[in-house]
Amino acid sequence: MTKIIQISDPHIVAQGEFAYGQVDTSTALKKCVGKIKRILPEIGPIDMIIVTGDLTDFGKKEEYSLFREIVEELGVPYRVIPGNHDDKLRMHNAFADMDWMPIKGPINWELDFYDLKIIALDTSITGMAHGNLDSISLDFLRSSLSTANEKAVLVATHHPPIITGIEKMDIQNLRDSTELKEILSGYKGELKLICGHVHRNIVGQFGNKVCQIAPGVSHAVTMDLRTGAPNCLTKEPGSFLLHEIRSGILSHQILVDNYDGPFMFYPDSN
Repeated sequence: MTKIIQISDPHIVAQGEFAYGQVDTSTALKKCVGKIKRILPEIGPIDMIIVTGDLTDFGKKEEYSLFREIVEELGVPYRVIPGNHDDKLRMHNAFADMDWMPIKGPINWELDFYDLKIIALDTSITGMAHGNLDSISLDFLRSSLSTANEKAVLVATHHPPIITGIEKMDIQNLRDSTELKEILSGYKGELKLICGHVHRNIVGQFGNKVCQIAPGVSHAVTMDLRTGAPNCLTKEPGSFLLHEIRSGILSHQILVDNYDGPFMFYPDSN
């Protein structure tokens, strides 16, 4: 069965710096890589890692270099899509040696496994915090789904199209998503939309499909559901998602931190 790890929103800054003056994002991503390496014997093998946007905080060349240095230590194939903190042109250059990176334009790609198809879409808009899907990306989605043959599909975006109740993030979500909903809802097989951006594990309905937002690997957007609440971060434990095919698409949240255990529930029983 195919197994996919989803990491989201690492927000890498230059070595030795802290994102927002608060978060050591490089160390957080290194801890994530270390955790994956440690638990691979229990959860693996892993077929692919997807990073659903905001690889960096400022889209600088040195930030992408540091991101690659950390992630590639795993030795597991990976692919990425941009978020609103990324610089699309610099991303094209930073991953130009990867055969899945388009030469120019939206960073869309697809990948087929025997039991799963992944379709990744670029929702970033240069200079804007919110997201949108242009006609090129929507046509790419239609074409990719037409070859999926009703097997399970993961569609990956950075910006989610669902309302979470976190006001400052909801105004930055995926705009004009009616056409996306129609395309996804029309797919006959199982399909799950996986996103980033909100730094929290949130599951909701989008049309007749499930939409799951991934937690952040280093910090969370503060869960404050009041109208007019400030846009804040909280240093909650980082985590990532494991998506696998069993009877359908099954998703696990895995904390980056290490904890004591495992312990037998009844060590004296046979």
